[in-house]
Amino acid sequence: MSLYRTELRRLVKRRFTRYMTLLGLLVLALVVAGLFATNEKVGPEQWAAAERQADRQHQEQVRWAERERAGCERDRAAGVTDDGRYPTDCAEIVPPPRDQIEAEWFLPATFDFRQGFEDLALAFTAVLALVAFVVGASFVGAEWSTGGMMNLLLWRPRRVTVLLTKLAALLTGLIAVTVSAGALWTAGLWLTAVLRGSTERMTPGVWESFALTGLRGLALVLAVAVVGFGLASLGRHTAMALGGAIALAVVGQFGVGILFSMANVAFVERWLMPTYALAWMQQKVTLQEWRSCVSDFSGQCQPATYDVTWGQSAVLFGAGVVLVLGAAIWAMRRRDIS
Repeated sequence: MSLYRTELRRLVKRRFTRYMTLLGLLVLALVVAGLFATNEKVGPEQWAAAERQADRQHQEQVRWAERERAGCERDRAAGVTDDGRYPTDCAEIVPPPRDQIEAEWFLPATFDFRQGFEDLALAFTAVLALVAFVVGASFVGAEWSTGGMMNLLLWRPRRVTVLLTKLAALLTGLIAVTVSAGALWTAGLWLTAVLRGSTERMTPGVWESFALTGLRGLALVLAVAVVGFGLASLGRHTAMALGGAIALAVVGQFGVGILFSMANVAFVERWLMPTYALAWMQQKVTLQEWRSCVSDFSGQCQPATYDVTWGQSAVLFGAGVVLVLGAAIWAMRRRDIS
């Protein structure tokens, strides 16, 4: 029997894999359902209602200005000191012009597919990356903790081959789940936009950009899965990967962020992992340092900026994957199996 097919079947049959995957898909489904429930299509009726609301808002501002101007005139006539509550000239208290109160402010929430897809792709990737990390860690961690790995090596004594075959089965399953979920996710968002929003300005170039965003999301999900798999294999227990993730989040992210902020380090975000994940998905993230001044030709002071690109993120994540997986392979070859 093929070792790869055996591992793939083992992955699919594990209850933890099924429950964790279903939980992740349920979260994604709830996000789409929430978008559908909280948005609505904007038409002539909605614009008319928004115009009426803008008119009411303007009338309220007019009544407020009249009350305040009358109060100002009473205080001036009585010689009351108002400690700067009113201007020197009460005639300056006027309502805003009607054209400054835009009807667009009062429109109901509506889902624009082109504008919202890439932001929601971050949520999709984050949920599936969490699922991939936990499933990847438990897939190999459970084998070590229950003695299944030792029994498997009696059948197939080639250690590295066994480890990499198990990893290949994991990645195959994740690709199938991520691609399928991504297709359903996109269809759900498209249906929401058709019925409760807008699908305007969707050109072939936009679809190509969305496809590339999806591929980057898939690559990030697989990279996170490899890291979880490698850490659990190194520690021979699922808790090793989960503990490493908690340590990275608490010590490596919050701790470093607080320490660097107290030390007044410029561009603190460039040292935090979420910044690089965001740059990977969005291609570039521009950080701003408001404590630095960069003068332009008009004499205005602009904050200093620093760009984190998807290329830098690729190098960082690639190095992390190679380091963790390489260490897991080395440990698998060097340590005794007992």
